[in-house]
Amino acid sequence: MTSKERMLTALRGGVPDRLPVTIHQWQPYHLAHFMGGVDQAEAFRVTGLDASVTPFECMQDDASADWRRTSEKVRDGDGEIEVRHRIETPGGELFYRTVTTPYTTYNSEHLLKTERDAELLLKYLPPTRIDRELLNERYARTGDGGIVRGSVEGFAQPGAWQEFCELVGTREAIYWAKDDPAFVHHFLDEITKRKVAYVYRELPGAKYDLIEHGGGAASSTVISPAMFDEFCVPYDRRVIRALHEVGLPVVYHTCGGMMAILDRIPANGCDASETLSPPGVGGDIESADRLTVKNVLGSKVALIGGVDQGGTLTNGAPEQVAAEVRACFETFGRGGGYICSASDHFFHAPVANLKALAAAGRECRY
Repeated sequence: MTSKERMLTALRGGVPDRLPVTIHQWQPYHLAHFMGGVDQAEAFRVTGLDASVTPFECMQDDASADWRRTSEKVRDGDGEIEVRHRIETPGGELFYRTVTTPYTTYNSEHLLKTERDAELLLKYLPPTRIDRELLNERYARTGDGGIVRGSVEGFAQPGAWQEFCELVGTREAIYWAKDDPAFVHHFLDEITKRKVAYVYRELPGAKYDLIEHGGGAASSTVISPAMFDEFCVPYDRRVIRALHEVGLPVVYHTCGGMMAILDRIPANGCDASETLSPPGVGGDIESADRLTVKNVLGSKVALIGGVDQGGTLTNGAPEQVAAEVRACFETFGRGGGYICSASDHFFHAPVANLKALAAAGRECRY
């Protein structure tokens, strides 16, 4: 099998020739400092991993006179750059701040503070478009070496609840949902309509093999299972249904606790579930839980993830990496339907460990 065939077989719940093994998104810092500045596709080839390419650059926001953004640097020091962003709309102004470090960018001030802010965003935020020519080039470059992943539009991350948390702050989102659930449902409904419209407008025929949906804010270490049922499942289900209608499979991403919602995740209609994160990287799946996860969740959807990208992939020896891959194969991978992967992002993983990750996968044959 080619890497693409192997990964697509696992995503359909089938049994490939051997265990597919990959990572969840290369980070620019790691590519620059550990991989010699190569792009995603070349990094997968260098390490021998089955490719899972996410070309974020193919999603581009439309320019709009009703959504004019200006930015001003307000702090530059200690390895951090803070920028104040101003958005002008016909109905008023919005403000937020971001901090960029060598590793990532995060919000130091969130965009939405009031219902008025939220309504401005819903009314004036321009749509996102896919650069088809660029996507086709990225897809061709990946070739049989693996799959190309995408997502639906969003100001931050794809799931409706996840996007709300990114826009207002996670703690504030939880309080808002408790204090005024009617408004939060209104906002989630409107955001979901935008996402569904994006699916029908941009994704028919788009060169993606898998669409990522959800987000860490849906994890059971962030919200309760009851909140997951109320504020995630109904909206995720609508987007996933639309994605299926245009022929695209979906992986649901929860980079946090999953044990309390194992039986709830498939209710949104997803085809696969990630990240199977262990406690060392913010999840709650212990080694002893792996078979439970396989039996409860993996009996309904494919699984992706499972490898501790911190304690094992970054700080462990190659032999430890190989042992963890084997343990994941023997539990999550029983009967197929599993792509072994670093659970989530890493920045300092040695190339030798990434090659060990790939080599271990080649040894795990069905």
